[in-house]
This record gives sequence, structure tokens and C-alpha cells, in this order.
Amino acid sequence: MSVIDKVSSILDAFTADDRGVGFAELQRRTGLAKATLHRLTTELVAARLLDRSDGRFHLSGHLFELGMRASVERGLLEVATPFLEDLYERTHETVHLGLREGTEVVYVAKMGGHRQARAPSRLGGRMPLHATAIGKALLAFAPDQVRADVLGAPLTRVAPRTVTSALLLRRQLDAAVEAGVTFEAEESAVGVVCVGAPVLDAHDVAVAAISVAGPAARFEPRRHAASVKAAAAGIAATLARRSALLGSA
Repeated sequence: MSVIDKVSSILDAFTADDRGVGFAELQRRTGLAKATLHRLTTELVAARLLDRSDGRFHLSGHLFELGMRASVERGLLEVATPFLEDLYERTHETVHLGLREGTEVVYVAKMGGHRQARAPSRLGGRMPLHATAIGKALLAFAPDQVRADVLGAPLTRVAPRTVTSALLLRRQLDAAVEAGVTFEAEESAVGVVCVGAPVLDAHDVAVAAISVAGPAARFEPRRHAASVKAAAAGIAATLARRSALLGSA
């Protein structure tokens, strides 16, 4: 492994749910030799990419600042935020914005009030594409090879009602292409239902997706499908206008 590979393995070892990782656990997650890990973590702390307190390591605030400078995510967040806020005002449920990385959705924005559903989503966290409405929206409008990769591999069960049948998932994705929206019925967590829609580029490929999730006891996803679809279309249109303006500048 190169030094860059080793540093990446350290940074990637942290999850969205971590509240600090001890040295022994970090060594277990990375598989790096103790001396190597000690040297690199010391250098990462000095470079302000890691923080260390009470003997535990944390991803640093400086690393967050660097991430927010990433042009795609920053531009997407700037455009999407007003639409996400409108969706929250309409539903008063948990609203998400996510991107696809490989066969997972990465959550880049989440907003919800005091009564939000106990969804497993976390800012910066990941979930399998097939287990969430937002992931299905990304998958339905992903390149053909991505869909083939997901449908051709075992579908991990993350909750009792996760779709693990490739045939059923294919039918859901085909329906999503026709309707422009996706649904989740307690497939990522017990008691959580969701509706999602893709943010499409000029070639009808999803560059992002949004969703609204709520408790199954009170939230009816299909009632809000049109609003979620309209918000996703609004984000896509705004991104397209911004791109055109930048291209003509």
C-alpha cells in the first residue's frame, strides 16, 4: 500500500455513527501495523485531518470544511436546499438528499423536526441502494451496468422487509422509470416508510435523489409523491440553468 492508500484507509474507517474511535479499534478496522498507524495518525492530527481527545480519534472539522469545498456537492446543496425546505414545510417529516457512490446512497443533506422518524440515515452515512426509496430512485435512473451489478449480486437484508428478490426489485425499478417516483415500506428500518424521486441530468441519468420519510403510523408516502417529484424536477431544472449560465460565461 502507498502512503495515500494507508491514509485513505484510516479516514474511510470512520462511520457516520462513530463518536470517536480508539487506537485498537482503528487498527482492527484498517489492518495497519501498530507503528505505521501511530505514525500516520500523529501526522494526520498535525495536519488537522484528525482530532484526538480522551484517547479517541475523530474526523476533524477541517476535513469537513474541505469536503464542503467539493464543487459538485456544494453546488448541489446550494440549489437543492430551498426545495428541501419547501418539502419539509409541506410534510413536516424527514427530508433527504443523496448521491450514488457505487452501489450505495450517501446522504449529503437531512432535515427534520422534533418528531422526525427514527430513520437509519445519517449525514455522510451510507445505505444499500436497494433498501431505501432514495436509493431506488438513484438505481432506477443509473447507468445500465450499475443496475446489472446490483441485480446480479446478493441483496443484503438490512431490515425484516428489505427487498431481497432481484425479480421484485427489477419490477420496482421498472415501475419507477415509468412513474418517476419510488417507495419504501419499512425496508430500511421497522416503522419507517418513504417516497423518493431522482434529480435527472439531460440524459435522464440520476445525479442525485431526494426523499421524504416518516413513521408508518401517520405518513402516507403516495400522498406526497407529486410534491417530491416536483421538487426533484425543480432541482434538476435549476442545476441545468446554472450549468448553461456557467457554460456561456
